[in-house]
Amino acid sequence: MTRNWKLIIPTIFIALFFIQCKEKFPHGDPDNGGLFLPKGFEAEVVVDSLKGAARHLAVNSNGDIYVKTRIVKGHQGVIAALRDKDNDGKADRIEYFDDYPDNSSYGTGMRIYNGYLYFSSITTVYRQKLTDGDLVPDSKVETVLTDTQPPGQHDAKPIVFDGKGNMFIPFGASSDCCQVNDRVPFSPGQNPCPYLELRASIYRFDANKINQFQRDGYKYATGLRSVVAMAWDSASDHLYGVAHGRDYLHPDWPLYYSEWESAMLPSEEFLKLEDGSNAGWPYYYYDQMQGKLLLNPEYGGDGKKEGEGKKYQQPLIGFPGHFAPNDLLFYRGNQFPAHYKNGAFIAFHGSTSSAPYPQAGYAVCFVPFKNGEPSGPWEVFADGFAGMDTIVNTSDAKYRPMGLAVGPDGSLYVSDSEKGRIWRIMYRGDKNKFDSTNLEGMAYRKSHAPNLKTPDPIKDNLRKGGVPQVAATYTKYCAICHQANGLGNDRFPPLSGSEWVNGNKDSLINIVLLGLKGTVQVKGKTYDNNMPRLNMLTDEEIAEALTYIRQNFQNTSSTVSSDDVSKARLALDKREVKTKVISKK
Repeated sequence: MTRNWKLIIPTIFIALFFIQCKEKFPHGDPDNGGLFLPKGFEAEVVVDSLKGAARHLAVNSNGDIYVKTRIVKGHQGVIAALRDKDNDGKADRIEYFDDYPDNSSYGTGMRIYNGYLYFSSITTVYRQKLTDGDLVPDSKVETVLTDTQPPGQHDAKPIVFDGKGNMFIPFGASSDCCQVNDRVPFSPGQNPCPYLELRASIYRFDANKINQFQRDGYKYATGLRSVVAMAWDSASDHLYGVAHGRDYLHPDWPLYYSEWESAMLPSEEFLKLEDGSNAGWPYYYYDQMQGKLLLNPEYGGDGKKEGEGKKYQQPLIGFPGHFAPNDLLFYRGNQFPAHYKNGAFIAFHGSTSSAPYPQAGYAVCFVPFKNGEPSGPWEVFADGFAGMDTIVNTSDAKYRPMGLAVGPDGSLYVSDSEKGRIWRIMYRGDKNKFDSTNLEGMAYRKSHAPNLKTPDPIKDNLRKGGVPQVAATYTKYCAICHQANGLGNDRFPPLSGSEWVNGNKDSLINIVLLGLKGTVQVKGKTYDNNMPRLNMLTDEEIAEALTYIRQNFQNTSSTVSSDDVSKARLALDKREVKTKVISKK
């Protein structure tokens, strides 16, 4: 009997230990925080709203969460630090710290490496030594890398480490497709493209060295317009990225691309990046429907010509256009079923330029991996962020997934860029019974992922639902950025209540005729995205669009006539002639 008790008592203690551990592992919220997940997964809202829209995030070994935020309604970008003191899964201590230089730039990067918290603005990468036990570090902020070039488009600075002392930072292209006149219809591409010298590339730096500049780095890969989702896969020992494709195929080249093709193309490219890789921007784009790199129209393409596309880096997967991949994570945890081990999670922020078709994306997807390559089709892992089935305007989406991180227990954390919400996704089912072939159980992608479907070129054309003819020019040339409801999004300013729209109409006409570059303030918020000049439109088309804008979207300003546009155009022509005469003298 004594011998039996000696065997039973340790067994009881082990059982109690695992019971206690399971009790500390919280259940998800009753509605999973609004998310649709594969069977056996649960989600809880860690924090419902931060003091700024959340960008990338990192989770420390003790469970503390650090989040990079961006400017929202005039609030400056800061770092949010979160701690769950009572282990109920909810953040009950939240602190903000922003005592680093350049805190007015929202940036993106947020990673923990070798005991340091690395974070970025659009021009600078910083680091701060974390202090054991302290939520907010009190150590000196060090400048790791400074980008001396003026801020421009695609200047997010995500941060990746290879675990061998190297840090990888992208330098985005300050252009959509390297046109002579950026984003202007029919403008040809520059050849060779001058941005390729210092931009549109990923550089490798010493992760442990401070006060570096771009010239101190090594150009690792190029031909990449914009990369925000980037990660090092330790299993295959390679760098991976999901690149944002270019915009405006139909608005800029209506002879070659329909509105539907412009909503679907070009692909967001999932790339395995070797030393010396060239992904082909700006000369080529990937068409996921044809499965090949095609020549961009700025360089003689027509939607069919392949040119020398085969000599450039071919993507592993081509996701539908404009999904906006903004974070990439290879799962190393042990909490999830084996199907997810070493696979890649991708946070798709969602499209902004699919008009007149519905916006798409707004989900976290998963790609199974084996031996450094996808081992099966990509899946919808978490959907429901947008809170609606058909997203007409970007501003309609309730939440937009942005950043990804894994906690010490293997939970997956997802940040939102609209209200600063953070979810924690956990697996509470039987891992031995998880069936990755059960489509109904796999992220509900068959019936609950309408925002990821291929738009129907007839059924989903929103203009067939009653948009008045007077709005046709606006819908074709303006809604792609400012949205059908005129509220804009995080990239493009709103037209509703805008001082630019309701001010002097001659100034507004000149913006359409000349375009607009550099930063602008609209309703107290700063935007930095080029407005292309649309002087190829007729006087009647410009008057129609501006009248529609000034008398809709809660605007009640006077009309714009074709005579108004004609006079403004003539005045600009005279000014241009006068400038040329003076310059010759």
